[in-house]
Amino acid sequence: MSAVRVEDVDALPGLRPMRQADLDAVMDIEVRAYPFPWTRGIFRDCLQAGYPMWLQERDGGIAGYGVLSIAAGEAHVLNLCTAPGHEGQGLGRRMLHALLRIARGHGAQRVFLEVRPSNPRAIDLYERNGFNEIGRRPRYYPARDGREDAIVMAMELLPDDEIT
Repeated sequence: MSAVRVEDVDALPGLRPMRQADLDAVMDIEVRAYPFPWTRGIFRDCLQAGYPMWLQERDGGIAGYGVLSIAAGEAHVLNLCTAPGHEGQGLGRRMLHALLRIARGHGAQRVFLEVRPSNPRAIDLYERNGFNEIGRRPRYYPARDGREDAIVMAMELLPDDEIT
């Protein structure tokens, strides 16, 4: 899975693969965007494992990123983040579409993700782009007062669907 083809997202300018040298900027966004951020080690491990990891650049900086895993005909959106201050500009949708295009290019037929019930903006993004709730993972996420469930969502990548 280490060979992520740039042509999978060539129709979306401003996107590029994440590199080790980007981790400081990515971590700056991650800690500002989430109360329980990923660690630098998680991002490093995903890079070393060859997961598709992409950045959205805007105005000379990183405005968002996405992390995907792909195996056995399935993909999993592990992290999708728009930098604080860049929300509401369609960057999350754009990154999601790039990840879906990459998943399809690697033969995935279905895509999964988890989202916090307390994140209605993300839930709306996923629903508007074809994801449906398929279940819950009790106490999946850390929360200020203990744990929070995860909504598990999925979508089928049908061969004739065009992701724009």
